[in-house]
Amino acid sequence: MAPLMVAAQEECLEAGGPLTSVTGPEHSREPRSTPRGARFALLLGMTTRPPLPPFTQESAAQKVRLAEDGWNSRDPEKVALAYTPDSRWRNRSEFVNGRPEIVGFLSRKWNKELDYRLIKELWAFREHRIAVRFAYEWHDDSGNWYRSYGNENWEFDEDGLMRLRLACINDLPIKESDRKYRWPLGRRPDGHPGLTDLGL
Repeated sequence: MAPLMVAAQEECLEAGGPLTSVTGPEHSREPRSTPRGARFALLLGMTTRPPLPPFTQESAAQKVRLAEDGWNSRDPEKVALAYTPDSRWRNRSEFVNGRPEIVGFLSRKWNKELDYRLIKELWAFREHRIAVRFAYEWHDDSGNWYRSYGNENWEFDEDGLMRLRLACINDLPIKESDRKYRWPLGRRPDGHPGLTDLGL
């Protein structure tokens, strides 16, 4: 396999799942930025992100875990590649349209929400839609800790890219001693309990 293709696939896997060509086969407080991944994806014409709809129980759960992994990277450019170029979001009371706005939104988010750790869990699915519940822990620049609870509704295009994301979120102040997520920043380890196991 050509070195460029290998590098691009490595970038995309870190973003939360492989991007497939339609023409062929830790404690930093700043969100990491790797526009190189986006450049590789565009250069190689990679436009699909398995698993693709219509979803099964297994593929929907896989899609949720890949999304969790991507967001735990705290890398706005990588995360944006999981969405269509014209993806529409409602996040709390903020409306976001298209990848450039997604990158800007996520950059602001992870500059505010420090030491961010997220767990998502599949709630329901049908054809090209998935419903998710989630909770993430973070602190502000004054050291105040929060656990944010939310629900998301996702809609995907035929290439597995998310074209609509609707999220409702509530923030609960917590003590540092009440934190439940203590893995090293980045992807949640495979053996770490999920939301249901943690009683969340």
